[in-house]
Amino acid sequence: MNESDIAILRLATQGFCCAQIMLHLALDHQGLENPGLLRAMSGLCNGLDSHQGPCGVLTGGACLIAYYTGKGRAEEEASDQLPLLQHEFEEWFRQIAGTRFGGSRCADIVSDGRPDPQICGGLLSEAFNHIAILLGENGFDLTESPEHD
Repeated sequence: MNESDIAILRLATQGFCCAQIMLHLALDHQGLENPGLLRAMSGLCNGLDSHQGPCGVLTGGACLIAYYTGKGRAEEEASDQLPLLQHEFEEWFRQIAGTRFGGSRCADIVSDGRPDPQICGGLLSEAFNHIAILLGENGFDLTESPEHD
């Protein structure tokens, strides 16, 4: 178990869902807290709460990428890399989830709609690490504030 896996387990036992955990991990890397952001992420929990929507790892991952690359202030511009990074992550996730679970909906991954620590935790860890690599390869550092021009 690596440090991210331990953090994922800790956050899951504290009641955070997959989408929230994705952003919580980024905040942890920066040494920040942002309860408002985490509350907003709860709107993406459990397949949009119907279990028929997309997995929170997918939607949370998309938000994680946008957290570092998107527009956050009127004077900012989103990074030109945002669409490509989103696309690369989505394709990667749909391939992984499709192969292993038959789809990328929450209900495909955990058929009863209840998060499974082993399944969801493993997928979260893989996805977070994949995004960290994607961001790093494109000049974004998880430990730094996502401010950009």
